Amino acid sequence: MRVVILARVSTDKQEYNRQVVELTDYCDKMGYEVMRVFASKVSGTKKNEDRPEIMEMLQYIEQNNIDKVCVLEISRLGRNTLEALKIIELLNERKVCLFIKNYNLETLDKDGKINPITSLITTILLEVAQMERHTIIDRMASGRDQYIAKCRRDGIKMGRPSTYRKSDDTMREQYKKEISLLKQGMSLRNISIITGTSIMTIRKLYKFAQK
Repeated sequence: MRVVILARVSTDKQEYNRQVVELTDYCDKMGYEVMRVFASKVSGTKKNEDRPEIMEMLQYIEQNNIDKVCVLEISRLGRNTLEALKIIELLNERKVCLFIKNYNLETLDKDGKINPITSLITTILLEVAQMERHTIIDRMASGRDQYIAKCRRDGIKMGRPSTYRKSDDTMREQYKKEISLLKQGMSLRNISIITGTSIMTIRKLYKFAQK
């Protein structure tokens, strides 16, 4: 069984290593051959065409006779129900099974046919994940509004001072690894994946890599 692992987190501050380790351990126990890991730090609400790891994975699957894609949970596929279902449909068309570990679900049966029960469950789980995201956003917005209102009542000025700026020495010290990778010619996206630093910040480090 030739498989690939798909992992995703939503922000630069999060790490996907736990997902990769847990899925790799599972594949080892099942005797699956992990051909490649596709991991990214990107919002799950983005369209598939704006997620390079998804497009790269689909191309890789076609070229390497992959049997199964493993994810830890359905929300790692995406929190946009429509876009996530598109990915499942594309996998189904290629006779590639999607395995969702936390629910032990597989989208195709042993004969490569679509499992209708799994299709229903995955759609429901994706809708729940999308609803959870909207709830979190609403809570964050409410908390932010309350905090802003309190600051205004108390006369507290918000945000960094307008003159705030990190010195060059501080930047060099804080982002040693990123600068080193830039000097090696690594792409911004790959550096961002490895270090968790935003691409915007890495762009600011170019001047240090050229010295």
